[in-house]
Amino acid sequence: MTDMSEVKKIKILVIRFSSIGDIVLTTPVLRCIREQVPGAEIHFLTKLKFREVTLHNPNIQFFHYLNEEIVELIPGLKAEHFDFVIDLQNNNKSRRVRSSLKAKYAVVDKLNIRKYLLTAFKINLLPDKHIVSRYLETVKELGVTDDGKGLEYYISSEEEVKQQDIPTSHSHGFITFVIGATYFTKRLPTHKWIELCQKIDHPIILLGGPEEQEIGEEIANIDPIRIYNACGKFSLNESADLLQKSKLVVSNDTGLMHIAAAYQKPVIAVWGNTIPKFGMYPYYGSLSGKQALFSEVKGLWCRPCSKLGYDHCPLGHFKCMEKQDMHQLAAMVFRQLSSGAR
Repeated sequence: MTDMSEVKKIKILVIRFSSIGDIVLTTPVLRCIREQVPGAEIHFLTKLKFREVTLHNPNIQFFHYLNEEIVELIPGLKAEHFDFVIDLQNNNKSRRVRSSLKAKYAVVDKLNIRKYLLTAFKINLLPDKHIVSRYLETVKELGVTDDGKGLEYYISSEEEVKQQDIPTSHSHGFITFVIGATYFTKRLPTHKWIELCQKIDHPIILLGGPEEQEIGEEIANIDPIRIYNACGKFSLNESADLLQKSKLVVSNDTGLMHIAAAYQKPVIAVWGNTIPKFGMYPYYGSLSGKQALFSEVKGLWCRPCSKLGYDHCPLGHFKCMEKQDMHQLAAMVFRQLSSGAR
């Protein structure tokens, strides 16, 4: 039996500044380190505005937050004397951190050149590999392997949504539509959501931020009893709990999509200018046997046009979303519900 008092502590700093989905996708790395590396003390560095995403993760022992300038963080990080730095951000700020710390490090390959070739010239050299698998490659040197358990997301009991906080019409179950996304070209247009809602006779909750509240009202107005607009009414972690309580989630390519997958919820992902081939689709882990369903317009010569997104369609037609088949998407929802999605 190992005497834990003899296990040497190894201090590890994991860096991922943003954003919500990308941070959630790091959770298998954190769990696998914690469970497989004896003596691991895990520190996590992210932006202060994403504190809520990581705060309750039991696999993180110490938190460091970037608020203003990276230079303000460096002295405190140096004082920790890290043994290993895992850079899952791989940008100028994270490079500055790891170069300042003088510790051994591993860096994720973001495949930016290959993504550029695909978006600019439609030359596809991307590996058939999820970003989580590439994240896990950074910790091979520590003897860490994928445990197949997928993503995780944690909230406090105080952030759980009470039954009285949602309409009684939804108390026996609902599906969730995540209508927001950071970029316009990742968002299914309002009239498409309305068309989808009209095809589905089931209680629906709309999720998004305050910026989606007005759009949510427009959608919900077609049937205010059956459709509840929760956009802007709940915190991020309260919204996560609504996902956890959902039977099924239909979502744009955004952070809440990954949180839904962390709760092992059936997800139908709606893809606009981005594509699953980038390796950022809902991830369940190899042990679950689950896979997300995709709604996308295939065969468009202009797609993908960006690895992230734009505030408008560069060509003005927005066919990647305007040509989405709502009849087909509704059929996916019915199939999932009839198969006992919960």
